[in-house]
Amino acid sequence: MSTLKITNLSKTYPNGVKALNNVSIELENGMFGLLGPNGAGKSSLMRTLATLQEADSGTATLDDIDILNQPAELRKVLGYLPQEFGVYPRISAEQLLDHLAILKGFINAKERKEMVKYLLDKVNLYDKRKKSVKGFSGGMKQRIGIAQALIGNPKLIIVDEPTAGLDPGERNRFYNLLANVGKEVIVILSTHIVDDVRELCTKMAIMNFGEIVYHGAPDTAINELQDKVYQKIIELQELEEYASRYSIISNKMVGGKPLIHISSDANPGDGFEKVKPNLEDVFFSKINTNNVLV
Repeated sequence: MSTLKITNLSKTYPNGVKALNNVSIELENGMFGLLGPNGAGKSSLMRTLATLQEADSGTATLDDIDILNQPAELRKVLGYLPQEFGVYPRISAEQLLDHLAILKGFINAKERKEMVKYLLDKVNLYDKRKKSVKGFSGGMKQRIGIAQALIGNPKLIIVDEPTAGLDPGERNRFYNLLANVGKEVIVILSTHIVDDVRELCTKMAIMNFGEIVYHGAPDTAINELQDKVYQKIIELQELEEYASRYSIISNKMVGGKPLIHISSDANPGDGFEKVKPNLEDVFFSKINTNNVLV
């Protein structure tokens, strides 16, 4: 069992943007979802943990490894799938994994061959091992991305926005693969897609403006909103008026009209109906302060 401990991590970019503001969190083996809108600081946190950028202050440790001061040690036990996983042109899946294994320090050819076969089997791509990765579908590229992240039995795997652009079938296959991987190591899944976390993770955090605004179990967060969420379909021109009268969590268009969800301790009447809260309600309630358009 590994432990990742992040304490008071802060990062401000030269343009003055405070990407991380005293972020503290502790994780153990399993799938951990990191939710947040674009610009919330998720990628800054992932890049810092992946030793791709330095923090201004704070600490981060994986077991006995000081991530900020021992980046080379961390990289030995790190698997990383960035948001954009580029591939070499005219190289097969088998060749790509073999090359990346060499870069990770595996110099024994027989050992590499066995590991590449094992990884291709694990992500169900062994029958495509001779095909060019450049011609793979989005889902297949993500699977080869997970395979390279598993090189060397990592203790920590960071996956940044992994399902963007995948069709529903590819997304489901990717979910199953990640869930299988997450039984044995710490997997941090950074995403703005609520379904990713709802399907996969037993623990989660929500980030906004560089801060952790919620940390806990998805079910716990949903239960906190029980009997407090109401919905109503309104006219588009009524949106501002309703925003001034109610605490709107979110709105989305249904049949050309806004369907609004509001948070209220008591039944507001006015044609609203109580609905069972979901993780999307949690997400928007944590990041919005009566924002009308989300």
